[in-house]
Order: sequence, then C-alpha cells, then structure tokens
Amino acid sequence: MKVTVDRTRCVGSGMCVLTEPDIFDQSEDDGTVVLLREVPGPDQEDKARDAVHLCPAQAISVDD
Repeated sequence: MKVTVDRTRCVGSGMCVLTEPDIFDQSEDDGTVVLLREVPGPDQEDKARDAVHLCPAQAISVDD
C-alpha cells in the first residue's frame, strides 16, 4: 500500500491525524496534512483507509 496526500486540497480538519498519528501529522504553519509514512505497516493499512474515507476534502488516497 502507498499513501498519497494532496496538500492543496487539505482544509486542515485533522481527521487523518486523529485516525492514525503514526502516518499523518499537521503542518505548524498552515495546519495542512503532512505525510509521515508513505508506506504504512500492515497493521496500519486499515487506519490509512479509514483516513481516506474520513477526510472531508478528499485529500488522501491509497493505492494497493
């Protein structure tokens, strides 16, 4: 699995960080998503998919 983010679409809601803080963080400058792990571990894949569905701006995607 590979996670990608589109920071230009991000509205800074923080749902991704709340879902999986080991994969996502927020920029201190503007609050937009920061990708910490492009390739999550097997135990984090479900949380990464959850973040895709919870993101109100549809700024996160995963490719299996």
